[in-house]
Amino acid sequence: MSIHVIKMPDIGEGIAEVELVAWRVQVGERVVEDQILADVMTDKATVEIPSPVVGRVLSLGGEPGQVLAVGGELIRIEVEAAEHAGAASTTLTALPQATVTPMPTAKLPLQDTVSVHVMRPAATAPTASPAVRRRAHQLGIALQDVPASGVDGRITHEDLDAYVTHAARGGSPPAASADDRRYAERYAERHGEEAIPVIGLRRKIAQKMQESKRRIPHFTYVEECDVTDIEALRAHLNARWGGERGRLTLLPLLMRAMVLALREYPQCNARFDDDAGVVTRYGAVHIGIATQTAAGLMVPVVHHAEARDLWSNAAEITRLAEAARAGRAVRTELSGSTITITSLGALGGLVSTPVINHPEVAIVGVNRIIERPVIRDKIVGARKMMNLSSSFDHRVVDGQYAAEFVQSLRGYLESPAALFVE
Repeated sequence: MSIHVIKMPDIGEGIAEVELVAWRVQVGERVVEDQILADVMTDKATVEIPSPVVGRVLSLGGEPGQVLAVGGELIRIEVEAAEHAGAASTTLTALPQATVTPMPTAKLPLQDTVSVHVMRPAATAPTASPAVRRRAHQLGIALQDVPASGVDGRITHEDLDAYVTHAARGGSPPAASADDRRYAERYAERHGEEAIPVIGLRRKIAQKMQESKRRIPHFTYVEECDVTDIEALRAHLNARWGGERGRLTLLPLLMRAMVLALREYPQCNARFDDDAGVVTRYGAVHIGIATQTAAGLMVPVVHHAEARDLWSNAAEITRLAEAARAGRAVRTELSGSTITITSLGALGGLVSTPVINHPEVAIVGVNRIIERPVIRDKIVGARKMMNLSSSFDHRVVDGQYAAEFVQSLRGYLESPAALFVE
């Protein structure tokens, strides 16, 4: 037998330390070649560390959530005799290819690698008047054994009499009714606590959000948009082309409106390197799209939205969303955005204050569409209304400039024919 020591590999890009997210094995467990031993995380990716040998785990080099230096000991494996001849008895210097899962580049939440212990609620203490309690004590009766028939589950003297009568006849006390049981469960005291370590992707997201709020003075501007006409256009396009080209949501139309508005207000399509004091404006419009996945909120990027028509944008959104939810999105698909759209869909609420995806300088939030009475040309009619809640980096984007950008965006949404006239 020999001892094989696996050190934390150098993942590249000048990274000096990584976070241990989760162990896939335990001490004493037998492992085979290429079996995943642990998940570690850098600022940009989650990496799976495979075993290069067959053997038994002797020790683990850290706890989940611990930050380990590159080159530090990760795990010790006792190599089986069949592997001895070909296995080194010293530190591993080369690992099989690790599997890299890109980490989302924006805020969002996420799946914790901890076990959850569910505490069952304690039973409700029986309710009774002092006289009933005193009489029950004198009779040697535990009140929790007595079915209650009083208002709000109170035990009455009649309930004590019924209990004593059943006991005197040698029978079992009457069972509590289903309503009583439901009441007791509904109002039971609950004392469970659950401590969830903030590690892995959740920690990275927390750090990124903290960094964004610490470094960026946010300015949020909310404007109401009448989307009746653009929703009618969308319905028409789907009826005419949906079966052939795929159905459109509002999002591709919003993206096209954003592309056109950013031509007038390019300062919003930028990234700010505040360490270097440099703002970079982009001709290309790379739009980050918030996408909910089982692992949490991820933001895949539709690159070069300015060069796509409505159906191309829609198809790319669908492709990226499916890749993100299946865990197949690659790093380039999760990075490089120059501006972000965030939406909670039907749960979008009336107003939100979205957090900017650092180092971008603007984010557009979409709230839900509500049909309500609106006065137009002195006539009250039903219109579909939606709020845009957008945040800007006030160091780079002045309030008036931000408002003008949102008003331009609103203009395209309320006059959708302008989306196709350049």
